Amino acid sequence: MRDHLVFYVNGTRHTVRGSQAAVTLSDYLRNGITPRLPGTKVACAEGDCGACTVLVGKPSADGNGFEYQTIDACIAFVYQLDCCHLLTVEGLQHDTELSDVQAAMVDCHGSQCGYCTPGFVMALHGLVEQRTCDNKLTDDELRLGLSGNLCRCTGYAQILDAGHELNPSTRVGAASHFDTKAMLADFAAIDAGPVLVNAGSTPEVFLPATLEELLARRAARPSATLVAGATDLGVQHNHGKISPSDILVTMGVKELDQLEVTDNELIIGAAVSWSRIEAYVRDRVPEYYQILTRFGSPQVRHAGTLIGNLANASPIADSIPFHYVAGSTLTLASVGGRREVAIEQFYLGYKQLDLRPDEVIVSVRTPLPTANEHLKLYKISKRRDMDISTVTAAFWLEIEEGIIRSARIASGGVGPMVVRLPRAEVLLSGEPLTLEVMRAAGCVAREEISPISDVRGSANYRRQLVENLFVKCFYDLSSNLQPVEV
Repeated sequence: MRDHLVFYVNGTRHTVRGSQAAVTLSDYLRNGITPRLPGTKVACAEGDCGACTVLVGKPSADGNGFEYQTIDACIAFVYQLDCCHLLTVEGLQHDTELSDVQAAMVDCHGSQCGYCTPGFVMALHGLVEQRTCDNKLTDDELRLGLSGNLCRCTGYAQILDAGHELNPSTRVGAASHFDTKAMLADFAAIDAGPVLVNAGSTPEVFLPATLEELLARRAARPSATLVAGATDLGVQHNHGKISPSDILVTMGVKELDQLEVTDNELIIGAAVSWSRIEAYVRDRVPEYYQILTRFGSPQVRHAGTLIGNLANASPIADSIPFHYVAGSTLTLASVGGRREVAIEQFYLGYKQLDLRPDEVIVSVRTPLPTANEHLKLYKISKRRDMDISTVTAAFWLEIEEGIIRSARIASGGVGPMVVRLPRAEVLLSGEPLTLEVMRAAGCVAREEISPISDVRGSANYRRQLVENLFVKCFYDLSSNLQPVEV
């Protein structure tokens, strides 16, 4: 069993043992190595501002190169880098020549104080790296791709101008002047088995390679902290709320990497990132896709996972309402075997789960809408991007010839857990899809929920939002359906 981590930073090999394996990536870059790499800035320490954006390259499926994606270094940990190539802003410049992105930022006056600039540069590089066509980046693509980066002095117009200047047809990969083949050969020669760093001392970090190894470790260490993307753990760590001494990392387990549709069911493994789900459901489940584009930022979606969001059990989790109305089923596993739990039975109370200490979530299985089933998902927040939900809602209506044959409705942010709205569902069933019927159901729904008042909205405001969303759902659905004569 390997007792150390191996990765590259800007083409230089790093071997990490000891406590540094569990520090945040931004701390490691800025203070944990020589020479230091302070170009990666830290401002919010919550993954909100993007100043700490870096590119992480993982070996591609064909083994011929790296696939680079942006992440927030302030909420990532060194143990997540094993067998990866990390690029920071210092690694973009070749000799004295700026990269195309850096040059565009200079030419378009995309920097004033410069604090946010390295993060914007890395985010733009990430967009270019992932470009699959030679067309220039559109305004919508740039705005979405930079939604995780904040600037408070330059103004976004010049930064968008820099993005528009980039020409993907002549792009040169950010890592083109590094010896990719040598790095990949190094990783291929490394023992592909599990990794245990700091055996017998803290923090002890275990990276299993198989589900069997994960479950055995979970049985032996039921109090260990399970880590997938660490996007929530990183925030809690930076706020001093949690500093786990026993860490169990799931992202390298191949059996948790499943992402497919089988028999009209979407199956998502516990190690599948949000960005992979986002790309996969774009055409298959467009409603789910449009919600996911508002889930965190690209940097967060490249690291975080659906399973982490479900296990976090927040009543304002963006993903849970959809899985409630779809009737998702979670597959749980331990050394004693597997069992399946319907998602509504998985939540027992606020932050309480039907998950034994020795169990892990393997996957979630979700039926997809058929021709007569219509899905609408809503997220209400104070700003569109990078914000916590005030209210979420999901509508799953089976409609035939203008009649609602059945209804499943769920809402979040209106109680200690995401809730179904059974009285509103009963009212809708068997009724025509009309504005009057949806209004009546909305009035019933507002009395079914028990929201609280907090900084995101008062209880009465939340009740009104839920009621209003029934009307919005009617207009959204009726624009695509034949009107009903009553």
